[in-house]
Amino acid sequence: MEKPYIKKHSDISGFTVWIVDGGYIRANLDIDFTNFGQHLRFKFIPEKEFWIDKEYGSDESKYFITHMLIENQLMSEGKKYQEALEKADEEEKKQREESEEIIDAKKLNNEELLKIIHEEFLEKYSTENLKVWVVDGELVRGLFFIDFTEGGSDKNYKFIPEGEVWLDNDLSPRERKFVLLHELHERRFLIKGIEYGADFLTEEWEKTKTKKSAHKRASEKELFFRKNPKNLDKELRREIKRNKK
Repeated sequence: MEKPYIKKHSDISGFTVWIVDGGYIRANLDIDFTNFGQHLRFKFIPEKEFWIDKEYGSDESKYFITHMLIENQLMSEGKKYQEALEKADEEEKKQREESEEIIDAKKLNNEELLKIIHEEFLEKYSTENLKVWVVDGELVRGLFFIDFTEGGSDKNYKFIPEGEVWLDNDLSPRERKFVLLHELHERRFLIKGIEYGADFLTEEWEKTKTKKSAHKRASEKELFFRKNPKNLDKELRREIKRNKK
């Protein structure tokens, strides 16, 4: 497999860390690949490799590597993915909280904080009732939710202000429309009361769910348009109009 690889990042603890094309992976291998991954989470990644999606925001690779080392070790010992994820998140969060950026950000009030989190207002995709922003993903991960990736809305993250959709600045600009489509579609079903249900995070969800989750519905739509982008702009306009609340 040659396509996903962009460049070698480093060698650490017996693993080779590669910078990869996350957009290609999401379209062709697994729609739920986000900022990084390792073999015991994604079987298409070779055993002794860590993959990090090419970053378009700040360099967070040291945090991702810390996370993957812990996650891989715990899963190698027989721990379930969810337990390994939580432990790796804990250590990653501690490391992030020691950074000057997070220490300084915690001194700000909510209004000041929102100003530095908001990086770019996407007027083209915004309406009177819904504002779309590109945000500082590193700040969001360090301050609010360590597993924030690609995007989110006010309906599945309490820290996102009412009437806003956020797109991670770490995301490739060419992928923004696909992720925005995902978030808008997902948001509509969350408003209807369909559970978020991040299927890829819990084994029990697949065993007990009686209807498709909002996340699963949105992922299927996103994947379809990644493979068939011809009418993406038309579908985006449709979703924007249907997101009235």
